[in-house]
Amino acid sequence: MIAVTSAEMRELDRLTINVHGTPGHVLMERAGAGATDVFWQEFPGVRAKPVVVAGKGNNGGDGFVVARHLRRRRVRCDVVLLGRAEDVRGDAARNLRAFVRGGGRLIEAPGDAGVPALSAALERSRVVIDAIFGTGLNAPVEGPAASVISLINACGLPVFAIDIPSGLDADRGEPLGVAVQAEATATFGFPKIGLLLFPGANHVGTLAIVDIGIAPEATATVGPQTQLLTAAEVGLSFPPRPRDAHKGDAGHVVIVAGGRGKCGAAVLAAESAARAGSGLTTLALPEMERAFVATQLREVMTVSLNGAPDGSFAAPLPSQLSEVLAQKSCVVVGPGIGVSDGTRALVRWLVSDCPLPLVIDADGLNCLATDVALLQRRPGPTVITPHPGEMSRLVGKSVSAVQADRLGVARQFARETGVCTVLKGARTVIASPDGAAAINPTGNPGMASGGMGDVLAGVIGGFCAQGLAAEDAATLSVYVHGMAADIAAAERGGEIGLVASDVIAFLPRAISAVQAAAFGTLEVKTRETKTTARPSVGTRQRTSSAGGRSRGRAR
Repeated sequence: MIAVTSAEMRELDRLTINVHGTPGHVLMERAGAGATDVFWQEFPGVRAKPVVVAGKGNNGGDGFVVARHLRRRRVRCDVVLLGRAEDVRGDAARNLRAFVRGGGRLIEAPGDAGVPALSAALERSRVVIDAIFGTGLNAPVEGPAASVISLINACGLPVFAIDIPSGLDADRGEPLGVAVQAEATATFGFPKIGLLLFPGANHVGTLAIVDIGIAPEATATVGPQTQLLTAAEVGLSFPPRPRDAHKGDAGHVVIVAGGRGKCGAAVLAAESAARAGSGLTTLALPEMERAFVATQLREVMTVSLNGAPDGSFAAPLPSQLSEVLAQKSCVVVGPGIGVSDGTRALVRWLVSDCPLPLVIDADGLNCLATDVALLQRRPGPTVITPHPGEMSRLVGKSVSAVQADRLGVARQFARETGVCTVLKGARTVIASPDGAAAINPTGNPGMASGGMGDVLAGVIGGFCAQGLAAEDAATLSVYVHGMAADIAAAERGGEIGLVASDVIAFLPRAISAVQAAAFGTLEVKTRETKTTARPSVGTRQRTSSAGGRSRGRAR
């Protein structure tokens, strides 16, 4: 599913109006009608006595349409306008007049009058509809508007946001000073990137996409490069196996992992590759650790590489590595290997000399932090899977700077190095060298425990071994990894206490679920996780019956 920046949405809207012939007031009518449908479904218990808090721009215009449609449904709806009616222009003014002509109550509240006017309206209301600022906001909210938003957040009533919670940056998901905290949001056309990334996602509540149909020609012209992953889309890269498949058809992945005290990471990565469907899995460890780890695994083969006296990897022998990698399909390196002269030499050899698809995780990335340019000379496809701390070392920025622009940092690194970059965390970002990027909606806070990254690295390796391109393997793995955690949390009674091995156990069910969503040929029974008012699992899409239109004007 396409996700857009505010600039992309403005251009989509401009093309829809000026090139493809849909008048602006028609677009606003369709947007407001679709938002009304979402409100009706999301707030069945508090539909009576809503108050619309409207700004003077197009977001306020959408609010006027919603208020008028609610009156048609015999719901009394007051509008508090943060300004004077004479200050409203264009399509918004047209819809304000229509609301008033239909008997709607308008309360004009310019400047400092906003807080007392809204306070009085809240006393007779049961739900707030936020239509103050839209996606065009690009400066901090200050003065009377900030006080109004603070009052909305403190009033204790449920809040429904139109297009975007007022005060939220539509591109970065950061509150611009102060932002509305909504229980549900109806956004128009496509989800805005700022609604999907944290902390913005915390302000959105349940997100409904009112798909009212921007012209396909406009979408092709603008060419948005960001996707919100969906099960049906990621599942297309991994069709069900033929009934006569055998292990030789499913590839052979080598996991180079483990070291003294960290062999659990190696076990998790190897088991995950096998659960992801790799036909054969070999775990390569330092010689001194192999005997212990071999007792923990049944479906995974093991092989020894040069080891140091402390149980870590020693400098590799190229002939030994070449022998281990012969006739293999993919390599995963990094989980639990530590950072030493031996592991640096091992990682550098794999980056420089291994032509197989390569997944680099954890200490594999730390070993490259001082020599990132090596990645530009990789002879084969590459996926890296840093968490924010590892990403900060790779790009030479603070963790806070990485987190403040997760999408931009991942996208720039992928372009500069030519490797698929998976920046882990809440709403993991997958960036490709060609500039395309995706945001993952699956997963939950229970994944904040040790070993989850080792599982993800193994899953990516397992899918690469089965022949998926690096970017396809990364996006499918991230989605399935998070879905398996969501299923595990539902099956095992909650998110807290979730461990990495729980996720491994539910990988097959998650894989089957995305295949069923994509191809519709599998009978898969899964317990769906419900999106709550603070969604961690996904984004729901609704289609308005109002017609075709996508929004993006500055408001």
